[in-house]
Amino acid sequence: MRCSPNPDRDRGRVYRRCGCRDDHHRQLGTRCPHLATDPHHGTWAFAVDAPSGDGQRRTIRRAGFPDELEARIALRRLNESLPVGVITDPRQTLADYLTAWLAEKALHLKPTTIARYRDYIHQDLIPALGAISLDDLTRRHLSAFVTAQLQHGRGRVTVHRIMATLSSALSEAVTGERLARNPAKPPLISRPAAAERHLWTEEQAARFLRFTHVTDPMFADLAELMIGTGMRKGEALALRWNDVHLAERTLFVRATLSAIDNNQLLLTSPKTKGSRAWVALSDRVTNALEDRAGSRAFGQITPAGGYVFHRHGRPLHPKTALDRFHLLCDKSGVPRIALHDLRHLAASFAMAAGVALPVVSKTLRHRTLSTTANIYAELTRLAARAAVDAISWTLSTADRAVLGEPSCRARRPWHQNPRPHHRLAARQTPQEIEATTVWPMWPGDHTATTSRRDIKKAAPARSGNGLRPAVSQVGTTGFEPATP
Repeated sequence: MRCSPNPDRDRGRVYRRCGCRDDHHRQLGTRCPHLATDPHHGTWAFAVDAPSGDGQRRTIRRAGFPDELEARIALRRLNESLPVGVITDPRQTLADYLTAWLAEKALHLKPTTIARYRDYIHQDLIPALGAISLDDLTRRHLSAFVTAQLQHGRGRVTVHRIMATLSSALSEAVTGERLARNPAKPPLISRPAAAERHLWTEEQAARFLRFTHVTDPMFADLAELMIGTGMRKGEALALRWNDVHLAERTLFVRATLSAIDNNQLLLTSPKTKGSRAWVALSDRVTNALEDRAGSRAFGQITPAGGYVFHRHGRPLHPKTALDRFHLLCDKSGVPRIALHDLRHLAASFAMAAGVALPVVSKTLRHRTLSTTANIYAELTRLAARAAVDAISWTLSTADRAVLGEPSCRARRPWHQNPRPHHRLAARQTPQEIEATTVWPMWPGDHTATTSRRDIKKAAPARSGNGLRPAVSQVGTTGFEPATP
């Protein structure tokens, strides 16, 4: 079957050539005598003149097609792309396409995102699939790649992110009519479920803060800021004094500190457009920032508008901050969590205290309310129980009013008139109070277990001169020893 030429859409020529060589080892091309006698000898190719960027015309040649029909289809596809200024190479490999796509994305995406895409493309996709023609890429190639990666011990999260990067690149090829369909859709590997978060309780958070206020005041102020406002780690590390307004008890988030390839620090825009906003400050956070502001008088910050949290005027490296945080967790006797979990801790404390989900979402500066609901799906179960309890209490009260029975016998919802000593943190289950309790320790204290009765006897009441309770002989009360 032959494809009749079309002067408008098939500009160029289609011919047959081979790779035979003469005595001087030069290819014969179209001059091979076997082409006239053997119809199956050689392959088909095409050549067409196309404009270049300098105004001149150059000839594009592509060969290796099994028959004349395939060569004419590729020629027609190339001619259709010439009027819009896009030269579609029918023999373009996946490596060439991904390299060009990455260069285009570098103009729009954050440097941290580009660095992650670059690692996935150059270290995983190109070595395994780069030699395959973009038009010949099929779902079987991708399925074999995913299987091989999992068999070699790659994590499912990593493989999912690699395939998501490839799917994003191929989707743009479909949008630009470079491909008819995206072979990476639907996803070959589902998105793994997020690992369960293990957050601190209120007692553990207070114990960590008391310990760090003595051993590392700067990190204690950083933790106070992240827990008290729900700021992200990069936003807190990039905070400057010009954006802090203690008199108005607000601060403005303008940038986030990112580490490119774990060695190059760079200030980038916040995660979303809604993240660039004002943040309210509580009394506790205001006091922590005032402590940081007071340290400027001792020369720790050279410029007036320098970083709030720094070492010798330079911002803290995110990896250094994480390592220091884990060290303080071990020394204070609380479980290790991620530094970003302090942001989740702020949400869990607020929701456990009965703050409405929309208010929490605005405080965390999420783009949509569904983002907050999806991240804190387990925490919203408290609100779900409160809703059904409120409905049950309303109906039961109405029934008892009709029957003439006192309405107080119906159980009121848990969120109405809560008792502070009955509030529990998220994921904290009620436990019976044991006879003895391990109390937080100060640096230098020995390990001791003190009963509440002994503490009550040993710790004197606060006197009129403002002295705090002193440490007892049998243990420690968790308070700072009084100073004369």
